[in-house]
Amino acid sequence: MYDIDDLIQLSALQHFAFCPRQCALIHNEQVWSESMLTAEGRLMHERVHDERRESRRDVRIEYGVPLRSLKLGLIGKADVVEFHRQEDGGWIPYPVEYKRGKPKRDDSDKVQLCAQALCLEEMLGVHIDEGALFYGRTKHRLDVVFDDALRSATEDIAAKTHELLAAGRTPPPAYAKRCDRCSLIEICLPRTMQKKRTVKGYISRMLDDL
Repeated sequence: MYDIDDLIQLSALQHFAFCPRQCALIHNEQVWSESMLTAEGRLMHERVHDERRESRRDVRIEYGVPLRSLKLGLIGKADVVEFHRQEDGGWIPYPVEYKRGKPKRDDSDKVQLCAQALCLEEMLGVHIDEGALFYGRTKHRLDVVFDDALRSATEDIAAKTHELLAAGRTPPPAYAKRCDRCSLIEICLPRTMQKKRTVKGYISRMLDDL
């Protein structure tokens, strides 16, 4: 269990799952670069959070729901939580996270959504089987099942994110295809920095041999 003062932003898990260096730049070094894409994403989230409570027969919809987990050490906010009425009259939460783009090849968005579900489970004492990711580019919902594998991966990433941020270190750059769609690429400079590190290492090895 974590103390209140040790809670980290839930969004940090998505950043870590995408790239630990990006996570450290944003949450340790407080670096951020607003691009057209991130601006569109921010405006989408603001519009969603400005909505009010809504009811549709057996579905009650809450917007901008505060979240917290002392077990995982997380705090944040869910874009949307639908509460689905069950046959026994109870309500089961169904978190929905809004994303500007399209589904990713990695599981970073799914990890963020699963973390929201784990927070809701801890807060409300219920079990949540699934949620959804809504992508603005495709205008389509992607259903996400919170199976044992995703839950375990989410808990593991939460622990590793805490470790990274507590250490206050920023991992070195390592260029990959995902870097091309990162808003921090002009700050991180993964190609340039990696090349500099390689040249520096080569020179050091040459001097050691001499």
